Amino acid sequence: MRKPLGLLGIFLIVVGIGYFVGAGVAYSKVQGGYGSLQAFSEAQNVELTYNEDGQLTDRGTVEGAQGIMSLLEDDWNFPVVDSDLDPNDPLVNTATEYMYQMATISYHTLNGTQPVVLTEADLTGEDGTVATEYTCNGETIAVPDPFPADGVTCDFEVNGRYWTGFDRLDPVEGQARDLAWSGTAHALVAELGVGAATHSTLQLALGVAGLLAGLGVVCTVMGAAFIWHTSSGEKKGRSEADEANTVDEPVAEPVNA
Repeated sequence: MRKPLGLLGIFLIVVGIGYFVGAGVAYSKVQGGYGSLQAFSEAQNVELTYNEDGQLTDRGTVEGAQGIMSLLEDDWNFPVVDSDLDPNDPLVNTATEYMYQMATISYHTLNGTQPVVLTEADLTGEDGTVATEYTCNGETIAVPDPFPADGVTCDFEVNGRYWTGFDRLDPVEGQARDLAWSGTAHALVAELGVGAATHSTLQLALGVAGLLAGLGVVCTVMGAAFIWHTSSGEKKGRSEADEANTVDEPVAEPVNA
């Protein structure tokens, strides 16, 4: 039984070394990923703004930043890591900072106003007649007659509408959707989402590296324990065998002449 335990100990040590190698490779890949993400962030040079008290601000106000944070935490249910928001390191390079910047773009888009200009063609139906009224922000407005040469305008309030929240068949909302959620807005949101996902993946990979290192420690310690137990058992067995084979020599008594 002792010899199989010794072989098992050797096997566990080999497995432990394998885990250490895997942990080292994973850690090196993670560090490479962090370095690349940091270089990408520095090249973009996007920074968050803080006041002298270390509070996040948006367009100079703390209230604006609080509205953005409410969107991020309450509406999107994102688990914000407060330590990622460091006034001494305002560069956007962590998952929380990327998501905050994404929420910033979305917040201003959702609460913005878009100037929609309707031409006569926009209000002309399939039957060729021009509509006599149109709706702007829930209010019905009469179309001037004659129709103005520069069109009619509507300062449309987005009012929390995402891309799918607009009625694209409505002449006002159809234009407002493209103005609010432009290709630039979509591209920035997508890019920031990639940054957030990349940082989160790197954190997960770092955890895997730590797990592999922990398994390496466990296997190595268990293997060493098995080998030590086997070695000590063999020594004890040899000692007991030597004692059993020892024969007491008779004591010779002196003979009187």
